[in-house]
Formats: sequence, structure tokens, C-alpha cells
Amino acid sequence: VQLVESGGGLVQAGGSLRLSCTISGRTLSFETVGWFRQAPGKKREFVAAGNFREDKYYADSVKGRFTVFRDNGKSMVHLQMSSLKPEDTAVYYCSMDLEASNWYDNEKVHDYWGRGTQVTVSS
Repeated sequence: VQLVESGGGLVQAGGSLRLSCTISGRTLSFETVGWFRQAPGKKREFVAAGNFREDKYYADSVKGRFTVFRDNGKSMVHLQMSSLKPEDTAVYYCSMDLEASNWYDNEKVHDYWGRGTQVTVSS
């Protein structure tokens, strides 16, 4: 299974970006796909996740601004980010938890990871 992120870049504060995670080697079925991020000098943190039941979860810091959604037909998961802030600057990683556990915000339960895509929000 491989996960490849795309869509990162430089955007001004208040702008929007859509990140995409393309999944190969597996057809989306009964798993959770998550997004985490890591800013310079900080630990990687949970951002959002969506499971096969279409449940969606968000970190408090991004609620109301970010939306995660799946395109099962294309084996892709997207993270639509709006009203971006400088503090959203980070490398964003796509991840997959094959067992769709309840601990979606714990990176230890995720089995596969992408290499990340840089998002930079200028003030």
C-alpha cells in the first residue's frame, strides 16, 4: 500500500488549499484515512480523519475550516482547507488505519503513511 500526498503549496492567510491523498495497492474499503501535520520544532499532530462509515473527525484547531472527504471510486481522500492561518503551516501527512479503530487521532494505530506535502501560509 502506498499513500502519496499532493496539493500543498504557498498560500496567503485566509486562503484555501485542497490536499489529496492518492492510495495505491489497496481499494478503499473498511479503513480510516487520516491527516496529520508537523510544524518545525513540533511533534506531529492529528488534523482530521474519515472512516468507511463516513464518520469524520477533526482537531479543535481546524473544526469549521477543514473538511475531509473520500472519493472511493478514485481511491483518493481529500482535505479541503479554508480560512488558512499562518499557524497551519506544516508538512501534512496522509495516513491509513486498516482497522478503523476508535483511536483515529493516535498516530501509533495508523499502518501506512505518505511522505508528506508542505503547506505554507503567509501572513
